[in-house]
Amino acid sequence: MEGDQDLQFLLQGGDLLKVRSPTWKKTRYFKLQDDCKTVWRQSKKIFRRKQTFSLDDISAVRLGRQTEGLKKNTDEQVEDRCFSIVFKGHHKTLDLIACSEEEAKQWVKSLQKMISNMNNLSRQQKREHWIYSCLIKADKNKDDKLSESDMKSFLRLINVEVDDDYAELLFKKCDTSNSGYLAGEEVEHFYELLTHREEIDVIYGEYAQTTGYMSPQNLVDFLMKEQRQKATLADAHKIIKQFEPDENAKEKQLLSKDGFLMYLHHQDAMVLQPEHREVYQDMDQPLNHYFISSSHNTYLMEDQLKGPSSTEAYIRALLKGCRCVELDCWDGSDDEPVIYHGHTLTSKILFKDAIQAIKEYAFKVSDYPVILSLENHCSIEQQTVMAHHMSSILGSALVTSPLGQGMPTDFPSPEVCIYSASDIWILLKIYGPGAKSGPLELPIWPAGESKNDRENKNHCVIYVEKKLKLAKELSDMVIYCKSVHFNGFDDARRNLSFYEMSSFKEGKAMTLAEESGEEDFMFSSHLSKLSRIYPAGSRADSSNYNPVPLWNAGCQIVALNFQTTCSDMDVNQGRFLVNGKSGYILKPSYMRDPTTEFDPITLTRGEWLKHKTLHVMVISGQQLPKVTKKKSSIVDPIVKVEVYGVQDDVAEKETNPIDNNGFNPEWNETFRFDVYVPDLALLRFVVEDHDSASENEFIGQYTLPFNSIQMGYRHVPLLNSNGDLIPAAGLFVHIMIVDAE
Repeated sequence: MEGDQDLQFLLQGGDLLKVRSPTWKKTRYFKLQDDCKTVWRQSKKIFRRKQTFSLDDISAVRLGRQTEGLKKNTDEQVEDRCFSIVFKGHHKTLDLIACSEEEAKQWVKSLQKMISNMNNLSRQQKREHWIYSCLIKADKNKDDKLSESDMKSFLRLINVEVDDDYAELLFKKCDTSNSGYLAGEEVEHFYELLTHREEIDVIYGEYAQTTGYMSPQNLVDFLMKEQRQKATLADAHKIIKQFEPDENAKEKQLLSKDGFLMYLHHQDAMVLQPEHREVYQDMDQPLNHYFISSSHNTYLMEDQLKGPSSTEAYIRALLKGCRCVELDCWDGSDDEPVIYHGHTLTSKILFKDAIQAIKEYAFKVSDYPVILSLENHCSIEQQTVMAHHMSSILGSALVTSPLGQGMPTDFPSPEVCIYSASDIWILLKIYGPGAKSGPLELPIWPAGESKNDRENKNHCVIYVEKKLKLAKELSDMVIYCKSVHFNGFDDARRNLSFYEMSSFKEGKAMTLAEESGEEDFMFSSHLSKLSRIYPAGSRADSSNYNPVPLWNAGCQIVALNFQTTCSDMDVNQGRFLVNGKSGYILKPSYMRDPTTEFDPITLTRGEWLKHKTLHVMVISGQQLPKVTKKKSSIVDPIVKVEVYGVQDDVAEKETNPIDNNGFNPEWNETFRFDVYVPDLALLRFVVEDHDSASENEFIGQYTLPFNSIQMGYRHVPLLNSNGDLIPAAGLFVHIMIVDAE
């Protein structure tokens, strides 16, 4: 991007007005640093220390008064001069005002371009960019030279601790000019020594049988033998053309070691099957045949007693692929309904603002239907206001009349509900405390109707848990489903229609699944109906529960606190990582069959029993981040390999720790697992900073469905505690899955 006007604008920087409240608005100077990755801001007061943030930490840059802070703390007159920088995780949003509309647009355009360019870098390029930025930081006097002291600082920055003798030996080896510093080609040689990967040398050397290079046939042999994938010479030619950096080698149809490593870093060659990144499952099954990504108390950013509520929480959940969001609705002032956790000190947001945010972000990640779960505590008057807001804001995105002819016998499919230019679907359910409900007559479209057969357009589906007296305007929006009290399995089998749905606290659901028998719980509540599970009320800290046993029991809507970082959310993200991140995962056929004998607790023979042996070799790690920002802190990484699934499949094994090396640790440790029901299993890699005196600290993790694993030598990306990708960091593993004898 050398010479790019947007880049030059950011490198030059400028004054912006930072907004915190109606009265706190102060000038700060913002500038992109020379590493083209870090932005620093500084007060005009000399004694104030400058603060920095990385472009990698930015989730979005939004033009205008789009955040709650700017809407609350600024006037409409400055709308065109405002913009916000929204960060990943729990960092506070940066609300800013530029001097002019043109300058605001320039900041937004330039930042968005830089972020887009960084996101489009390959893993190898991100790795090189990160090392380059660390070299710049280590060069204290900015003379493009590295002293021995600079080199030690650089090693600490990249998460490597070496003793003084080794550091001196490494420096002298690279200082071929005996000048006392490294410059030019000496720095390049130092970089090559650091980034050399012996494990890649061994793998490449075994197959590079053509004058030290891989021929197309050598590459095919590697792909078929090691990676266990079908490959042709045409595939090999395509890989060489795409990844070989040396034009001479490319012209001779040869793959160098650098090209081989670039290919292994590509997302198609990583541990997740590339076909599973797209929608690959049958989406024409009834809605209750899918696991649905679901959020509890979606409006909360933190705990459930005094934490803030925010429309940003809805945005974050939807951008993570959530398809069922919850709105707890209460009477507010000025006849405007509000959302908050009732009878607590959590802050309040306007109902209409939440609906507006949902409309704008519902289909950014997934085209498939969103379920709005309304917990209604409002008076009749404010219910009427709620109905007006949904109608006026969502418009044709909300179904308010049934489709098709006659009474339905089953749910529609996600495909029928899919978004297109003229067809957006949102499913609405309403429930609340108290007792009042009569049977609902619900004419919907025939279950077998395909998307191409539909004549009616611009509709949504509504389902209701109807316990309070509803305003007619709100009641008229209810097209789909009815909440009922659970009176036992026998009653559910005999008396409940498919659209009658029960919700269960986590403890009740676990008890029903374990004590009453999985087959009863599954048949009565999940084979022909929807069910929703939600966290116990005692989880005031917004902690979560393990969703896996409830998925195993067939529960579709297993709602978690998306605002909380924990292993349970990691597993949830892993479950919905595939199928295009649509938020819908099709259950195995035996969990959709009314005659099924499947029981995840007491496994019997059946189509679900596909005993596999999983072999995982954890070979090495690359550029693992520090767990603290202290320069002197170097991690001692340990890798845990975990299997989630039915009770017989749950297992965990771990490597030995590697002392003082987060840059390129090597383990070369192999583990074996037995997996009996692979359809429901997930594989999780967890990297921690080992501490013999206290609890290990989390570094990163990656979870994926067992059936989505690619075998062979694979790189595993790592996600941070918020579920965001850690640039350039990862593991290198070898995976083999075989049928057990």
